[in-house]
Amino acid sequence: MTNAERRDLQLPYISDAGIMEEQKRARRLTQELNTADRADFEKLANIVKKLLGKSDGAFINPPFYCDYGTHIEVGKSFFANYNCTILDVAKVIIGDNCQMAPNVAIYTAGHPVHPEIRNTAYEYGIEVTIGDNVWLGGNTVVCPGVHIGSNTVIGSGSVVTKDIPDWVVAAGNPCRVLRRITEEDRKFYFRDRPFDSEGWSGVQRILSEKHSI
Repeated sequence: MTNAERRDLQLPYISDAGIMEEQKRARRLTQELNTADRADFEKLANIVKKLLGKSDGAFINPPFYCDYGTHIEVGKSFFANYNCTILDVAKVIIGDNCQMAPNVAIYTAGHPVHPEIRNTAYEYGIEVTIGDNVWLGGNTVVCPGVHIGSNTVIGSGSVVTKDIPDWVVAAGNPCRVLRRITEEDRKFYFRDRPFDSEGWSGVQRILSEKHSI
């Protein structure tokens, strides 16, 4: 097998000349994205569309960094804020309506633990999957092989080393579940601060419009 074939099967591989040739496309597109006029939202969105393997209305605030781009698949209305890094050696599959705060990093790439083996230049990529309606807080790190369930919030500064289920708030290093998300959470926009009447009316209007589509 070629090293690219080994990489795509999530087997140990070496980043040879063929691998680096594949990465040139992503490097050119991320450079274009990161040096574009930050106020030209249409241009930024178009570059993101070309860069990612699958997207639908995705927007990324530059700077943004990735290895291939083509290994990243995002659902509807994906948003990543400043300084997001996705090392997409293996697939990174993200659902609909997901949001990433600044400085989020998703790593599928890794190296053997034993130093002598690591120095052979063999590395690996293990797939990361994230469900629908997930919010990753600022400076979150998602490690290789992790699955994050739908409707979950990951708190700022978390290092996610193991799977996180649906409908929870999780945080910490290593990241762990803090509590379930319940219907009671509908009332609040931040911790114990409830929506005011005007804001709540706006929420209800938007939800009504979405349900009528």
